[in-house]
Amino acid sequence: MYTLFSILILIVCVLLAFVVLVQNSKGGGLASSFSSSNQYMGVRKTADFLEKATWTLSILLLVFSLATVFSIPRHQGEDNTTTNQKVEMIQSGAQEKAAQPMDSYTPPPAAEKE
Repeated sequence: MYTLFSILILIVCVLLAFVVLVQNSKGGGLASSFSSSNQYMGVRKTADFLEKATWTLSILLLVFSLATVFSIPRHQGEDNTTTNQKVEMIQSGAQEKAAQPMDSYTPPPAAEKE
């Protein structure tokens, strides 16, 4: 699901960028190219469509982003108790090594001189 939502977010972002770039803040843009009177969609209808498309895509982007957060894959291999047990084992092993007498210490081998 995470991959699906990620792909949908990318598609919505590309469409939203296209719709925003087509618009012109002064009422021009794509709407100004439909100025002839025999067009099916007039200037105002085109501007309305672009505005509705912008709002719809923005809301879809928000919804898909929230859905992606809830569908992020979680770590399923270990739970918290297993991790706590490992930490305790490491700590007890470190305490055992610290409690060993110095007599059992063997130094590492000396490096060879050339």
